[in-house]
Amino acid sequence: MSQFIKLVFLVLFSSVFTVSAQQKTSLSYYVPQGVTYNQNIPTPQSVIGHEVGKWHVTHDKLVMYMKVLANSSDRITLEDRGKTFEDRPLLLLTITSPKNHQNIETIRKNHVSLTETSGQNADVSNMPIVVYQGFSIHGNEASGSNAALLLAYHLAAAEGTQIDNLLENTVVLLDPSFNPDGLQRFAGWVNMHKSEHLITDPNDREFAEAWPRGRTNHYWFDMNRDWLPVQLPESRARIKSFHQWMPNILTDHHEMGSNSSFFFQPGIPSRTHPLTPQMNQDLTKEIATYHAKAFDKIGSLYYTEESFDDFYYGKGSTFPDINGSIGILFEQGSARGHVQESENGLITFPFAIRNQFTAALSTLEAAQNMRTSILKYQQQFYKDAKREATSNSSKAIVFGDEKDIAKTYHFAEMLQRHQITFHEVKNDFTQNGKTYKKGASFIVPTNQRQSRLIKAMFEKRTKFQDSLFYDVSAWTLPLAFNLSHDELGSISNAGNKVTDLKAPSGIVNGRGNYAYLFEWNEYYSPKALALIKAKGLRAKVAMKPFTLEGVNYDYGTIMIPAQNQRLDAQQMKKFLTYVANKSHLNITAVSSGLTEGIDLGSNNFKAIKQPKIAMLIGDNINSYDAGEIWHLFDQRYEIPLTKLDVRNFGRMNIDKYTHIILPNVSSLSREHTSKLKTWVKSGGTIIGYRNASRFLSDKKFITLDFKKTELDAKNVSFEDRRNHNGAQVIGGAIFNTKIDRSHPINFGYLQDELPMFRNTTLFITPNEKSYNNPIQYTDNPLLSGYISEENLENLKNTVPFQTSRMGSGRVIVFTDNTNFRAFWYGTNKLLMNAIFFSDMM
Repeated sequence: MSQFIKLVFLVLFSSVFTVSAQQKTSLSYYVPQGVTYNQNIPTPQSVIGHEVGKWHVTHDKLVMYMKVLANSSDRITLEDRGKTFEDRPLLLLTITSPKNHQNIETIRKNHVSLTETSGQNADVSNMPIVVYQGFSIHGNEASGSNAALLLAYHLAAAEGTQIDNLLENTVVLLDPSFNPDGLQRFAGWVNMHKSEHLITDPNDREFAEAWPRGRTNHYWFDMNRDWLPVQLPESRARIKSFHQWMPNILTDHHEMGSNSSFFFQPGIPSRTHPLTPQMNQDLTKEIATYHAKAFDKIGSLYYTEESFDDFYYGKGSTFPDINGSIGILFEQGSARGHVQESENGLITFPFAIRNQFTAALSTLEAAQNMRTSILKYQQQFYKDAKREATSNSSKAIVFGDEKDIAKTYHFAEMLQRHQITFHEVKNDFTQNGKTYKKGASFIVPTNQRQSRLIKAMFEKRTKFQDSLFYDVSAWTLPLAFNLSHDELGSISNAGNKVTDLKAPSGIVNGRGNYAYLFEWNEYYSPKALALIKAKGLRAKVAMKPFTLEGVNYDYGTIMIPAQNQRLDAQQMKKFLTYVANKSHLNITAVSSGLTEGIDLGSNNFKAIKQPKIAMLIGDNINSYDAGEIWHLFDQRYEIPLTKLDVRNFGRMNIDKYTHIILPNVSSLSREHTSKLKTWVKSGGTIIGYRNASRFLSDKKFITLDFKKTELDAKNVSFEDRRNHNGAQVIGGAIFNTKIDRSHPINFGYLQDELPMFRNTTLFITPNEKSYNNPIQYTDNPLLSGYISEENLENLKNTVPFQTSRMGSGRVIVFTDNTNFRAFWYGTNKLLMNAIFFSDMM
């Protein structure tokens, strides 16, 4: 009888919970008490068909509601700023009083002038504050974008003196979805697995997304790391909006583990970037008091200053800090579906949404009450920046690469997106032994509005207050692009200011009766070669330098013979002109094969085969690494890349592939490993990244000797154990290598040194034969970023690349990611060399 009673109780309890969970999806659960709403403004439910929180809103419904709301309210204007990779719109709502809307462009210009010399003494007492509120840059942290429905409705429909005063004194830039593609992917998953009677068990499939999950965008990028590099369309839209308005506060709404409560900044004080003013952190802490008050009122748990940091300026909550704004991170304990058991009890999706909405409102309350002090802070930030720049002995920075115009252009393009002023080089000049050519270099004056941002982008930092980092510790951008750069004591070599940056063109110089040549140093040389091979043309690569018709050609020069091709002379010239234009490089026609050095008919020109490339993806493979490779092939080089899902790999015929890329992987099944071995032995080339190098070594594809770092933990307390171990993590730093330019892996690199990004502690001992170590860390490798003394000692003279034969095939490994976050242009070519020149290694 007692068991029966218990069973009845459990059934009743489940029923009560299910009902209560559905009841919480009513609008009254979310909105502040005592506020009336304009009945002519449509509620979210009236447009999307369900109450907020009952289902995860899909991006198309989110867009639908924002468009309807903008058409219904004179407080809102809607801007479509472009498309994602999946052609979803990137919306921005500008929300303020109708009176402000009538004068919105004047308000914007006056506000931006606070960051310029003309407005740094302006009276801010009657100026509106600008608040950029952005949601769910990680698509599976969806409570943010769902809260955006409520925030937009509240700002459009709330009535009374309080909302009127807020909108009169505030311009809200509402970005309802930083990541439309990821949000759509995640909403589809959790809605597909939702039960009528909600399941709370964390083991349910609703809470276990399939690879690659909804966190990332179409190419599986974590877009909250792209605010500084600005390589993705979603980032470019929001950065353009940011610089158009220079907002005073930017909020970034996230989720974290289900057993956590709610976090708002400040983060850990010792992990703030030194270029961020202390006043920024003081104001952030004052704003936090408004969040605390709001959360106290609704009884939600929260914490601050115990985790996260403000160091890497490529994150949404930190990028504003180097731009005179205040970035604020919100992290909500996630239901990861509709309701889930947690250490804090049942966490429901509506509860998470309400917390995000509450934080959005408390931000606006803080902005209104602290308006003048925050506006004055923005003025002071740029006053101080100008004073620092004026007194700085460095007056400019020059950068460029005469042998890689496209890469130089992309770097300048990035600066332009951040409204950084730069100039052409007036005449060729030499600095520190490096020649900077007119037309191939640019000069950035340091005394300009964005002087602090320039410093953050170019600086090399190796000293740190803290040894733990939430993200990378270094991102020195000219090193990432492998560009020559130097500080200058004057701007005397600066020519005209660049106002119309044009992508480099490409030409074919004449008609080649004998052959056509192009060098491998240009960034888009691999695209050109891929187009040529796809056309069915023969091409060869020079294994040694040579001189022809007064031009010096380096290792890796590509030759296309004019004769015995499938195109006649006229067709060849026309096609190669297309290739040159598309690849932004010059192709030179030559009329003789007689050179100084290797002649064009020499056996030192090796035939290049047409590659057929695949990449393993899926469970146990890092989606970030895989996505960066996919993006590189698809978007940059337009080279077909077949994605092989490990779930189906055992049933696939892989004989047609010449190369298979294995991104960072934790494990593969015995069956899959055996299949790969057979394929390599039969002539295939496998290219492994990061942990794949250890996997391939453990499985006897290649023989590698890994060094280990021994830690002394004798005097470490229980409390400090995590910090002690965390200090050994290389979260992301930049190191110098010496390279053997004659080795095919290094074709296209003109210097004997190459900066490389590293975020692993995989240290490979050099091969006993020196020529098998074409890339090797130097005796003093640290260029920028944090590494422990123990790891630095272990890193010295180790090798990040190794290759060896296996049967008729080849194994190639990289200990680190040469394609990191799409902005490491400087090492992208290493992967292309591994593809096109693997037979020559």
